[in-house]
Amino acid sequence: MLTTVLDTTHLPPSDRAAAWVETTQQALMATRIDFLSPDRISARIRTMALGPVQLSVMSYSPLNSRRTPRLIRQCDPEQYQLALTLAGQQSIEQARAYAALGPDDLLLYDSSRPFSATAGPDPAGARVLLLQFPRRLLPLPERAVAPLCGHALQGRTGVGRLLCQMLTGLADAHADLTYPDGARLGGTSLDLTAALLAHHADRPALLPAESRQRELFERISDFITAHLHDPGLTPGALAAAHFISTRYLHRIFQLHGSTVGDVIRQQRLARCRRDLADPAQRAVPIGAIGARWGYPRPSDFTRAFRAATGMSPSEYRALCAR
Repeated sequence: MLTTVLDTTHLPPSDRAAAWVETTQQALMATRIDFLSPDRISARIRTMALGPVQLSVMSYSPLNSRRTPRLIRQCDPEQYQLALTLAGQQSIEQARAYAALGPDDLLLYDSSRPFSATAGPDPAGARVLLLQFPRRLLPLPERAVAPLCGHALQGRTGVGRLLCQMLTGLADAHADLTYPDGARLGGTSLDLTAALLAHHADRPALLPAESRQRELFERISDFITAHLHDPGLTPGALAAAHFISTRYLHRIFQLHGSTVGDVIRQQRLARCRRDLADPAQRAVPIGAIGARWGYPRPSDFTRAFRAATGMSPSEYRALCAR
């Protein structure tokens, strides 16, 4: 699903700047761009459609970019753009706010407001993931979002970390996604973006109930993945860790077509199957693999594994070896 829109390495050096300006105007928005080293321009953009949402993967050598009032009057897509810096350094000024960004920093900006941005001074430039979507799709009032434009948002902890993981995962898994997959994941990315902005605005109550539930489901799923090794990972423990009732926990998972127990069991057994099939782990006792993923009692591990695969762990390992 990721389509390479432009890679300037395939163009004569004299044509690269103009090609980049034209391509970004069509794929993103119109800006005035000046490369800081015109004789060494390197830039690439790939895009992925996620329903009405678009994810772009971009890299570019050092440059200055400006969106002026005149460009806004000429054409305004009325979109928000959420940028995740993957490598390099960038800075941006919008609405009297200034932010300096490095890897794992997030930034929201608005196509309807002027801004000035710089990538560099590292000669390698910057690499960025850019999520863009119509402003009307964000389930938050503009008065709550506007003060956040131009400010760096934390991408290393909490909801920001979940959102960064999702965006990088989308870019990595693009080849395996169908268009309906992308449309659904676009909705999820919008919900996580809204949760992040509501968190920074300190107004989580502004989020619609559906968005809050989806954000909570993603957060609990991430917690499960990180604690699969813990035999005490139960619905009661999950509910307590997230300050909700067990009944509400089960409701959240039912809304997503699953149960808490099924998700934990499926993830644990998937890790066990992976390790049993790994030739490098052939000498590791089967009981140790089960204990590693939350089955301290070998009999419980064998019973759960047989119920899921129709064979014992030892039979599965022998089959993979053959």
